[in-house]
Amino acid sequence: MTGRTAIVLFTRDLRVHDQPALATACAAFDRVVPLYVLDPALAGRSPNRDRFLHQSLADLRAALRERGGDLVVRHGDPVAETIRLADETHAEGVGLSADVSRYARRRERRLRDECDRRRLRLRLFPGLTVIDPGAVRPTGGGDHYRVFTPYHRAWLGVARRAELAAPDRITLPDGVRVGRLPAVPKGESPDAAPGGESVARRRMDGWLPTLDRYDDRHDDLAGDGTSRLSPYLRFGCLSPLAVANRAGDPTGPTAGPFVRQLCWRDFFYQATAAFPGMGRLAYRRGATEAWRDDPDALAAWTEGRTGVPIVDAGMRQLRAEGWMHNRARLITASYLTKQLGLDWRAGLAVFGRWLLDGDVANNAGNWQWVAGTGSDTKPYRRFNPDRQAARYDPDGAYVRRWLA
Repeated sequence: MTGRTAIVLFTRDLRVHDQPALATACAAFDRVVPLYVLDPALAGRSPNRDRFLHQSLADLRAALRERGGDLVVRHGDPVAETIRLADETHAEGVGLSADVSRYARRRERRLRDECDRRRLRLRLFPGLTVIDPGAVRPTGGGDHYRVFTPYHRAWLGVARRAELAAPDRITLPDGVRVGRLPAVPKGESPDAAPGGESVARRRMDGWLPTLDRYDDRHDDLAGDGTSRLSPYLRFGCLSPLAVANRAGDPTGPTAGPFVRQLCWRDFFYQATAAFPGMGRLAYRRGATEAWRDDPDALAAWTEGRTGVPIVDAGMRQLRAEGWMHNRARLITASYLTKQLGLDWRAGLAVFGRWLLDGDVANNAGNWQWVAGTGSDTKPYRRFNPDRQAARYDPDGAYVRRWLA
């Protein structure tokens, strides 16, 4: 990108630290217009994520203002609003982070078409994953890895891009109307974590000193030893590359188990990039699907009243916090699909409503893994809830916490 003014379209990268599109634009242009478009097509799917998003946007605006800039806020179609703002500011280029969902890729294609028509340069940047989805390819052919373990081995051998500092100074064009952020929505979960890069960085800084205990504690349901960084990664309040770098040696005993989870996240992104129907269609070739239709059973599972304590505890945590312990996610998803025989898409929709960290790649990828339609090499695997409770909540503290 060359020229005097550029637009950086923020999507799921709501931060100033290690934000490649922003850092590159600030280095190459005299004036930079940070833009977020509130897209009505994405609103209302999850009150919890709507609240988290608006908190994150307010925090992003504050960080940009500290550097002399601002967050320009528009409402409507993101392509139309970006092009309109480019005309207003005489911008010569647009930058944004590449994404993998069907919706995001359609938005990128539409934006590229409009930019080409107006002789605007559009550049896509990395930043939503540690390793770019297209950077790891099977040596024996194929467009992506379908099984995690060989992907993980290859992933460890890929050189990471350089982590980028936050820009020191951001200069807006004169006279640009920045727009107002709407009031923060209420959300549905009373104990949901707040959004924003500043909160995310404090959470990361506070949790990383416990990393040496992660491997022993991350499956302990009551111990709550996980990082809880997933919502901040989902909205890009944290750079996954920066988190991986801060964790340390990905092959070592301290950082390795945690960084492996970041690799799982990258794995599902590269799978979704190659298979955009991840949220709707069975990923595994030849998967057979014969799900029952039982609205009462689905409602009982959703509301945490199945009568199976460990399952009900997980679902009630989800409703209270907009988040669920990863081990509980495995247990509840397996119960829905393998014990009740209900369609994984129904569970995906419930999680999609409540989860702060819900996104297409990870939410659908993990649901399909558990349901046996996805990347798991043992598609008939099931998690017995009683055995899982005995192993990961042996004294019942997690169950008592959520069913009291």
